[in-house]
Amino acid sequence: MSSFFSYLEGKLLYGLTSIGIPNAVKNAVVFGIWRVTATVVSVMLPPMAIFFPFFTLLEDSGYLPRIAYNSDKPFKRCGSCGKQALTVCMGFGCNAAGVVGCRIIDSPRERLLAMLTNNFVPCNGRFPMLISVITMFFIGVSGGGSSFLAAIFLTSFIILSIGVSMALTKILSKTVLKGLPSSYTLELPPYRRPQIGRVIVRSVFDRTLFVLGRAVAVAAPAGLIIWLAANISINGANVLSVCAALLDPIGKIMGLDGVILLAFILGFPANETVIPIIIMTYAASGTIGGAGNLSETLALFLSNGWSVRTAVCFIIFTLMHWPCSTTLLTIKKETGSLKWTVLAFLLPTAAGVLLCIAANLIFKLL
Repeated sequence: MSSFFSYLEGKLLYGLTSIGIPNAVKNAVVFGIWRVTATVVSVMLPPMAIFFPFFTLLEDSGYLPRIAYNSDKPFKRCGSCGKQALTVCMGFGCNAAGVVGCRIIDSPRERLLAMLTNNFVPCNGRFPMLISVITMFFIGVSGGGSSFLAAIFLTSFIILSIGVSMALTKILSKTVLKGLPSSYTLELPPYRRPQIGRVIVRSVFDRTLFVLGRAVAVAAPAGLIIWLAANISINGANVLSVCAALLDPIGKIMGLDGVILLAFILGFPANETVIPIIIMTYAASGTIGGAGNLSETLALFLSNGWSVRTAVCFIIFTLMHWPCSTTLLTIKKETGSLKWTVLAFLLPTAAGVLLCIAANLIFKLL
């Protein structure tokens, strides 16, 4: 898919050149807006094309209500209900879709609990980041690593994030969202053969294109901002480098560095751009792109001070940091409250920062 977008990029560049667009505008459009948008789409689309049809298939077969029923007991212990398990499953595809899915929860209190903690579930924008770093630092990029071992690492980190999510659900249900778990009667539908045509239509149009459209809407302006920050200089250094240097002391406390922290901030519109921004800043290339494969990326990261400690802290912060702009806008729309939107921003961020600091201290003591 990336080669397809590269082909379209060449055609766009040729078209803008042929009509005499000034270089500054042309570069901003092609290497800023287009390239970031293409990166987001090429990373998001393949996993969404797998996840959403599969999820819709389970929904159409009558299996999802059974997941809610079987999950009711553990979620009730956290002060919520089993329907939250379905929103967690939806969050693996997209946290914004998971937040919208919270509408199935009848209790307003439990609906809020599910919305505030949904971002702890890694969406398909974060999975490529997790898999890449796990492969580079724990499995190996030579092709001799075990895919089973990679799956164990990834599953362990996902279990950690879900555990933190359930712990915070418990804390919230005892503090700002006090209340008893609701009891509900759920009629389990019979298993039925999925209607493949309806599954494809619902998964593609109602979910995949909906999520992709929202992501593109925020990725395009973000691409322009990133390109400007990488190409505007202050005293001989571009804005990205200046900002990264300012953030470096905070990043070091968390086991990261200023470049990584800046990449997460600039990746606020779309998490898919975090690693490309890190590569662009390290390589001082001025455009999103950089290393072509994991071996080159690993060499670039190691030359800029990465270690196993950095990788672990990066994975933790990938799992637990502020929601993307699309998810936050969805939370604001669903709750109609700025207070809950701010809390949804602060909860995963605080958890991620504290766990990164703890992991960094543990590595220093070892």
